[in-house]
Parts: sequence; structure tokens; C-alpha cells
Amino acid sequence: MIERPHLSFELAVDLVVCTVRGAAFEVLLVERGVEPYLGRLALPGGFLRAGEDLIDAAVRELAEETGLSGLDPYLEQVRTYAAPDRDPRGRVATVAYLAILPDLPMPTAGTDAAGARWEPVRRGGLGLAFDHDRILADAVEQARRLLENTPLATAFCRTEFTIAELRAVYEAVWGVPLDPRNFHRKATGLPGFVVPTGEMRSPPTGRPAALFRRGPATALYPPLQRPA
Repeated sequence: MIERPHLSFELAVDLVVCTVRGAAFEVLLVERGVEPYLGRLALPGGFLRAGEDLIDAAVRELAEETGLSGLDPYLEQVRTYAAPDRDPRGRVATVAYLAILPDLPMPTAGTDAAGARWEPVRRGGLGLAFDHDRILADAVEQARRLLENTPLATAFCRTEFTIAELRAVYEAVWGVPLDPRNFHRKATGLPGFVVPTGEMRSPPTGRPAALFRRGPATALYPPLQRPA
């Protein structure tokens, strides 16, 4: 029997926390207050504790590094990253999660973070620490795909929303303008996507708009195709 060398490594979680603020698709970043990458922006995250599962670790790290606690985010696993040289401290594998919540407040720094803030998602990356630009790019593309095939866009909205607010999510995440009438027809015509509440919202100017909530569908068929 061939003896194999023992592989020792740490397990971590990293979070790509996204929201739509105004008309911008934004991601939550922390400024590292410790080495390695002191002063660099990074995704919130940290090491797993003994007896802790991945989801609990993700929620804990979100609260510890950004002050955002007591939340119930939509969480979707992106993938595991385990390149041997991804962390200068040693062999570290991380499980990345996409986390989505509507109307998130301004974060506050905590634990080993010197600061925390929202940054607009930009093509080409943000110059993040570790391999976090790659993780961010993968998570953003996953979110864009999920908007086509699932009701994920409603996770960016409050419990009740207008179709215009839902369209604004698609426009922000996809980065393209959409025809209002065409989007309204498609969104309200998809079985189980959105359900009218029977209530109206009166804006400061303009006509009242009908309110909707998320429907029972778990997949959109036919999908809402992302413009090329």
C-alpha cells in the first residue's frame, strides 16, 4: 500500500453580498485591517469554526465584518475555490456564497475589517485581495443567469413591489435598458412569477402603480432572455 502525504488545510467562507441601490448593482466590500493585503478591499468572509456549518459561518462572518446582523438573506452557493497559492498564509479552500437582500443599510466595520462599504459592480474587477475578483465575477455571472431562469430578481425587492421596480433590478444586474411595456407583458405573463396584491402605490408624481409579490414559481418558463 502506497502511503500518501497528509494534506492539511483551512476551510473558509466568502460572501458576495449584492443589492440594487438606486439604479446601481452593488457589492459589499470590506477594507482589510490585518495582513495579508492590509488596506486592500476584499469580500467579507473568514474561517470556519469547530462544529460550525457553512451557512452558519457565512451569516456570522457577514455580521462580524459588516455589522449587518439579524438578516435573512437569499443564499446561493457559487463554488469552492482551492488553488494551492490562493492565500499567502497557507493552504486555504473557500466556499463562496452569493447573498442577496433588498434595501440593505450602510455597513459598519468590525473584527479584522478596517472599513466596509458598497461598491458598484464594474467590468474588469475591483482590484480585490486574494482571488476575490474571480469569485466576484463568477457570482455576478451566476446572478445574471439566475435572473433569466428563476424568480431571483424578487429577492432584490421588498415583499411588495411594482413591475417598474422589478424591471429596475433586471436593468441594474444585466446592465442593459429594457422596454417597459415589453417587460411588463413578459413578467406578468410568466406562470407563478409575480402575483398581484390588489393594492396600488401612489408615487410623488405620475400615476398609481399596481403592487405585486413573488409568486410560487421556482423556475421561469419560458425564461426571460438576457439581451445579447
